[in-house]
Formats: sequence, C-alpha cells, structure tokens
Amino acid sequence: MAEVSIKGALRSEFGKGASRRIRRDGSVPAVIYGHGEKPIHISLPAREVGVAIKTPNVLLNVDLGEKQELVLPKSIVRNPIKGTLEHIDLIIVRRGERVVVHVPVHAHGKYDPEGILEHVHNTIEVEVDVTSIPASLDLDIEGLMAGDSKSASEVTLPEGVILKSDPKMTVIHLSIRAAIEEVVPVEVIPAEGEAAATAPAEGVAAEESKE
Repeated sequence: MAEVSIKGALRSEFGKGASRRIRRDGSVPAVIYGHGEKPIHISLPAREVGVAIKTPNVLLNVDLGEKQELVLPKSIVRNPIKGTLEHIDLIIVRRGERVVVHVPVHAHGKYDPEGILEHVHNTIEVEVDVTSIPASLDLDIEGLMAGDSKSASEVTLPEGVILKSDPKMTVIHLSIRAAIEEVVPVEVIPAEGEAAATAPAEGVAAEESKE
C-alpha cells in the first residue's frame, strides 16, 4: 500500500477567483472531510500530489502544521482540455479501519490467439484495511478459450481482502473473432462487340429462378 506524506496549507479565500490564483501559484485547491469533522479547505502542491495520485487509492498523510490528517482521494477534477488538476476531495480515514474501494485488475496468462480480449471491468470493489489496499489484483486467464469469460469471483484476493462486487460480474471476456468479408471492386472491360460482364441484376436472377 502506497503512503505519501505531503504538506498542505489552510485556505482562507474561496470562490473561482481564489481557486484560479491557487492554481496559478502551482497548487491545487482541496477539501478534507469525513469522520464527522468540519470540512477543511486546503491547497496542495500540484506537482507532488499529481505524482502521488497516479497510484490508485494512494494514502496521503497531509501535514497541516498543527495537525496531520490521513486521507484517501475521493474525487479528482481535471481540466477537460489540459488535463491539469482543478480540485481534489479527500476523505479522512483512520488506521485500523476498513474501507470499500475499487482496485484495478490485471490479467495475466496465455489465451486463445483466435479470440479478442475485452476488459469488461477494469476494477472490482473490495473491502480491505485502509493501510493494506493492494495497488492491483491478479486474474489468471491462462488457457482461456474464445467465447469464455472470467468473473469477479475468480480474481485472486490477498488475505484480509473481501470481494464486494457481484461475484458473477464479468471482468474479462475473450470474444470470438468474427470473419470479415472483404469485397474487392473489379471492373471487366468487354472486348469490342461483346456485352459487358456484370453481376446478374435482381430482376435477371428472379427470371432465371422461374425457368
């Protein structure tokens, strides 16, 4: 489980204008809430938090000077064009408690090359100790044949991790590769005095069927 310490600063200004100034200064507006506590409005260094949240379900230990808060990213808003961080919601967690999170699933193993591998669901929902959230989970697809699937119940779960997704939920499906008909346009140029060779028209075919 990844745990990253990061320094935060309390915010006293709010609104779009204040948020733009924070982002201009290289930080990201954020809110910490949960466990019945009053929401805390802070800013975090954009580069550091951007690197940290590349890890799914990263545990952040936010240093606010007088106190520290252990949090999980709950909601991340990015600029739709630039992809830069706009805002982050962080939920307070406590060591020793369990949380329900979505964890990425990685498939491994050789499968039928005639099939097309489809990741129907890239993550599954599990319950786990907050300090033991796995970065990813494994799904063995060795020998999977075209037309077959693997469900959430077949994902390998470490000790202490409980599946919360529907056990029958399809995670991986190896679809059957459909045959593709390729039509090649061909034009036959008739010799002088001959009629052009073309495919029978529907009317011609209908007349022939009467004979």
